[in-house]
Amino acid sequence: MECGEQLVSISFCSRASRLRLLRSVMRDTADLAGLDDSQTEAMVLAVNEACMNIIQHGYRMAPEGQIDVSVFRQSGALVIRIRDYADKVDVEQVRSRELDDIRPGGLGVHLINCLMDECGFIEAPPGGGNLFQMKLFVRNQGEDNDISG
Repeated sequence: MECGEQLVSISFCSRASRLRLLRSVMRDTADLAGLDDSQTEAMVLAVNEACMNIIQHGYRMAPEGQIDVSVFRQSGALVIRIRDYADKVDVEQVRSRELDDIRPGGLGVHLINCLMDECGFIEAPPGGGNLFQMKLFVRNQGEDNDISG
């Protein structure tokens, strides 16, 4: 399941309070990869939303779950893989609520789909759980921060 050069990998328990650390790591990773401000914020928000969904729906707010996030460089793109060890997700049930249903929450899936160039569940490695992959094609990269390595 090789994805290119690994830039970072972080594991943390399924507590919403840990998302602040994750956002900081994702911003630093985006800077290393040469993302512009818009793409950086898109990546940070998408990763945060995906992990919050795991905390809320996968682990049902239980603080002892584990979430692993890895970011790779891959020919002009960043690939983000997010793994949990919760019950297997029924992909057919993963959807955003209707946009005209005005109320807080429930738009994480919609946001992720809008912010990332590609995303979806892939087969998790042995040990169970779920593996969600997102891809963001890098634009506006400078010579100093060339994503190809």
